[in-house]
Amino acid sequence: MIKVHFTSALSRFFPNLKTIEVDASTIPEVLESVEIQYPGMKSFLLDDSGNLRKHVNIFIGEEMGNLHSEITPGDDLFVFQALSGG
Repeated sequence: MIKVHFTSALSRFFPNLKTIEVDASTIPEVLESVEIQYPGMKSFLLDDSGNLRKHVNIFIGEEMGNLHSEITPGDDLFVFQALSGG
């Protein structure tokens, strides 16, 4: 299982957002599982081409990842929304 954590900034769009565990072997599979639990999340994280949006970062543990990064059972995956402004 992969434990998926979300930045609190995403709670603005998904009020019931909490850390979840999903059974997946790739980042795209993780996002499909996230979409099932939080409908609309995938389109918020990915652009029309299926790439991560500019304001979204994924970390696996302490390492920055991308949609092609390897994951293994027991990994912690963090989904961050970059914030701007002052």
